[in-house]
Amino acid sequence: MSKDDKHISSKWRRKIHEVIYEADTSAGKLFDIVLLVIIIISLVLVMVESVPNLGAKYAEEFILAEWIITIFFTIEYALRIISINKPAKYIFSFFGIIDLLSTIPLYLTFFFGGLNALLAVRSLRLLRIFRILKITRYIGEADKLTKAIKSSGPKIAVFLFAVLVVSIIMGTVMYLVEGPESGFVSIPASIYWCIVTLTTVGFGDIAPVTPFGQFLATIIMIMGYGIIAVPTGIVSAEYSQGKKKEDTPPEATNYHHVNTQTCQNCHSAKHQDGSHFCHNCGNPLDD
Repeated sequence: MSKDDKHISSKWRRKIHEVIYEADTSAGKLFDIVLLVIIIISLVLVMVESVPNLGAKYAEEFILAEWIITIFFTIEYALRIISINKPAKYIFSFFGIIDLLSTIPLYLTFFFGGLNALLAVRSLRLLRIFRILKITRYIGEADKLTKAIKSSGPKIAVFLFAVLVVSIIMGTVMYLVEGPESGFVSIPASIYWCIVTLTTVGFGDIAPVTPFGQFLATIIMIMGYGIIAVPTGIVSAEYSQGKKKEDTPPEATNYHHVNTQTCQNCHSAKHQDGSHFCHNCGNPLDD
């Protein structure tokens, strides 16, 4: 390949990268909107196709629509790989795996036959529901919520451990109070009942019959309302704290806004506003 051909190839790859990976250009925004619409259409088709009457009546139309969508996602997946210098960074990333799962179901059906072919085809095609995860890359608030949940992880883990301890203790007490004749046939079964009651689910398959057992159940139910609110409060506090940092003027803190550019060379993202070079490999970023 001559130098001119390499230059043209590099120019086209950079242009494709700008459209697919960048959301700060008109072409990039249009591409994201089209992709979101197609994902939503695909999800609607998956759900509608599962309705027996509609699935049988419009089987050919569903297959045709799915082939069109699958070809579009195949082209998108190929272009994402071609447009970056280190394809493995994308292929083995979270979104790379999700994009692959969103693309291959229809192709996999070619490799399954025999008596169980219909069941295999139906099961594999349900993998298309993973396309809903493709939407998360376009929701800005999802990143903030993910950070809040990660920051809350240790606190929530301690809280869940405390809930587990309470469930074991109260479940054991209920086993002693009620006994097998009331459905509390073992300590694990009693712990199961306690967790179901504590989370306010209340299946009703096991229920206390003695006055003292009902009194304990009442206490557990009341505790359940408070327990449900604790994880929500922890995550909300972390989310609010992150929001305050974002709203604080840059001159007041060391915080810098993050742009949407993705490095074509190493696929690193979340560069600071105004960055001209990748913070990971030093590769020039698109203007």
